[in-house]
Amino acid sequence: MNAFTVPRTEKHPISNWRLLSLLRVGSAPARRSTTPWPRAYNSKLRITDSLVILIAVALAYWGRFTFEDPASFTADVAARFSVLCLLTLLCWGVGLAVFRSRDPKVIGVGASEYKRVVNATTTVFGLIAITFVVAEVATARWFFTITLPVGLAGIVGSRWLWRQWLVSRRKSGQMFSRVVVVGRRYDVEKVVRQIGANRGSGYFVMGAVLDDGDDAWDGPVLQGMSIRRGLDAVPQYAEELGADAIVVAGQPRGDGEFIHDLAWQLEGKTVELILATSLANVAGPRIHFRPVDGLPLLHVEIPQFEGGKHLFKRMLDVVIAGLALLLLAPLFALIALLIRADSPGGAFFCQERVGRGGRLFRIWKFRSMVAAAPQLQATLAALSEGNGVLFKMKNDPRVTRLGRTLRKYSLDELPQLWNVFVGDMSLVGPRPPLPNEVEEYEEHVLRRLYIKPGLTGMWQINGRSSLSWEDSVRLDLYYVENWSVVGDIMIMWRTFRVLIRPVGAY
Repeated sequence: MNAFTVPRTEKHPISNWRLLSLLRVGSAPARRSTTPWPRAYNSKLRITDSLVILIAVALAYWGRFTFEDPASFTADVAARFSVLCLLTLLCWGVGLAVFRSRDPKVIGVGASEYKRVVNATTTVFGLIAITFVVAEVATARWFFTITLPVGLAGIVGSRWLWRQWLVSRRKSGQMFSRVVVVGRRYDVEKVVRQIGANRGSGYFVMGAVLDDGDDAWDGPVLQGMSIRRGLDAVPQYAEELGADAIVVAGQPRGDGEFIHDLAWQLEGKTVELILATSLANVAGPRIHFRPVDGLPLLHVEIPQFEGGKHLFKRMLDVVIAGLALLLLAPLFALIALLIRADSPGGAFFCQERVGRGGRLFRIWKFRSMVAAAPQLQATLAALSEGNGVLFKMKNDPRVTRLGRTLRKYSLDELPQLWNVFVGDMSLVGPRPPLPNEVEEYEEHVLRRLYIKPGLTGMWQINGRSSLSWEDSVRLDLYYVENWSVVGDIMIMWRTFRVLIRPVGAY
């Protein structure tokens, strides 16, 4: 039975969930490509990066000889400036390579690719600045006023465009890494489920190896998948399926040296080894390795909820929210007038929510329901379609005609920019809960209140109301402990995309 053979028995029917999960990941090609896709994709990135850098340096050259005094133009000056341009071009290209900005492990998903581009660029130009100061180069400003901003924006922008192309190819079942997941059934199912839910992950699960005695067909996750039991000959099994990598989920039972031995068995093969960490809600930047006499120690940084990083986050909130309030004032006035004309009642809705540290504050929204909506909720409680703690209805009779449009595109949330500006909320953070919701929180869920709630967040870009309560909590806790400024910027960018193509908004 190959990776795509599904047993046609009454005992193990193909569930709709399984079919949808396969479609989300994409259908695998019939055979492996003779040219690995990362190599071809890397070539595209390298060519685009080089063109962007060349254009950025050429603009500096053009600016130098267009806007400065023509009397200073001599063959010697032109030659020296040309050499500087050439050195800048070469150093920038080398920097992107040294910082491994095109590493297959980071391209196509997450913020690491963009971070490496930024780090490489700032490092290169820092060294260039020192060199120019030491050499007393008077025309260095052209590289920092034109080349640096234009080049950095161009590289990041081109990487983003290539990523969109890559995602579209993956949706059509191409350009992903085939993996075999190894571990206990519970851990294997968790990894398979997460990969299936994330279409942009770049992985396709070919099969699984279970090291326990549980029934491999118990549950919908592994149905229709090539399954083996026992940890013997895992590399050979991966090669049979044509897998690119082996994912070890959690800590398999049995011999504690399994991972060590498996790494040895993969030496000289094209199959990679990937470990799915069991450290809950810990992102890569918080994990550091420190070998001590052959003993690999894993350092995990404890989350910090005060300090300079949070001060910078607050400054970003004030600047962006303040500008948005000024620019969107005409839109606010138009929406307010339309609400008043659509149904009786005020244009704004005010409600008490729980903020950081359990502090209560009043949240502002555009009214999207009838004026008596809070009093009518008790009569609709039994019809809730929410995720357990939250009250939600896809066809809530209290929502007005205009309110459905406002909710679909999250326009009703815009007045919360004022909450962000005054410090009750942040631009990015967990969803602001109601007091009665907090009363039902389990102890670990209270960690959501360690930072300010957000106008948008992980929940906004991952399905909103369609998320289960467990997924909502998992995403929020992950954000609370692992947030970063770059991550916030990416969430805000993805929020704009979600607003254009709303998912789970009702």
